Amino acid sequence: QMQLVESGGGLVQAGGSLRLACVASGGTFSIYAMGWFRQAPGKEREFVAGISRYGDTTTYADSAKGRFTISRANAKNTVYLQMNSLRPEDTAVYYCAAKSTSSSRSYYTASYEYDIWGQGTQVTVSS
Repeated sequence: QMQLVESGGGLVQAGGSLRLACVASGGTFSIYAMGWFRQAPGKEREFVAGISRYGDTTTYADSAKGRFTISRANAKNTVYLQMNSLRPEDTAVYYCAAKSTSSSRSYYTASYEYDIWGQGTQVTVSS
């Protein structure tokens, strides 16, 4: 079973930027659509961004549009989340997730659709 490890979280001031990375191992990365989710204390896990197997289609939550960019490098088995103009309300644990799919252009927004999850990385945005 493929495993996912996130990195790049940390403490940043409002208006700052962070780039999260999620490295996959033990599987064929390119058969998976990927997604980023986040969970703030006391809240449910929510979708942030999704990307198709080869990166040609992407989708974002309204809260992420215009500020976050999801991308992937299949040769490096890595998916990224570039986060700009960060706000205190972006504070959460960020998780990457993978869904095995035969569709080359599909992305997925529901957490139940994903098969594999990373352990998460903490992002804290101070005001």
